[in-house]
Amino acid sequence: MIILPPSNQAEMKKTIIITGATSGFGKAMAEKFAQNSHRLIITGRRVERLNEISDTLTKSYDIDVLPLSFDLRDRAASEKSINSLKANWNQIDVLVNNAGLASGLEHFQDGSFEDWDKMIDTNVKGLLNISKPVIDHMVKRNAGHIINIGSTAGREVYERGSIYCATKHAVDAISKGMRIDLLKHNIKVTQISPGAAETEFSVVRFHGDKKRAKEAYRGYKPMTAEDIAELVYYSTTLPSHLCINDLVVTSLSQANSFYINRDN
Repeated sequence: MIILPPSNQAEMKKTIIITGATSGFGKAMAEKFAQNSHRLIITGRRVERLNEISDTLTKSYDIDVLPLSFDLRDRAASEKSINSLKANWNQIDVLVNNAGLASGLEHFQDGSFEDWDKMIDTNVKGLLNISKPVIDHMVKRNAGHIINIGSTAGREVYERGSIYCATKHAVDAISKGMRIDLLKHNIKVTQISPGAAETEFSVVRFHGDKKRAKEAYRGYKPMTAEDIAELVYYSTTLPSHLCINDLVVTSLSQANSFYINRDN
């Protein structure tokens, strides 16, 4: 495999917005971009944690960080947060649609509408709510990069995962549609679809049951948030005429959602 070095253009400092930046993938991404001196807009619902991360990144890497606390399931709040950005912040180069979750792991007949609504409103509607106002700015500039965090669950359906899988299948379709519609505006669209990675993901899925969440990763080495952050960052360093359209990534122990080599 040939690894292309970043172009001079890619080395220019960019303004990056990362949703769901208070933990897991999002937090690791924020740190990776901060290490490389990019300006950050980080979003999340947990105000105290968001401000703490913002302060840490600012002090550690001497960069500009703008924390925006809102619930991206709220369309009006999402639009207001983006459209009220001052001129020195609204020239967004990269949007990372990272915010997402799984809630519950029951058979369809035993599932709850509360869990279903939470996943659909966050993983699908939330992505749309933040993407539309950001893309409006990118279209005006005829430049930008959208990175959507999908999942291997968006490529196959597994037992007890029907609604979560449906939301990630939607992310896959939206990413493909974005890529076509934004082609004439020179806006890159990348989808990165991870398999199992040990973060707060399973704790949220199992409604705070940390013991059950830990068991999900028993017997093998899953990916980490830092692994995904490396891939997201790399996708932004390619020359301007190249785009990673679609990337599926798992740990060496995982073939897909069904086959994991445990206890090896």
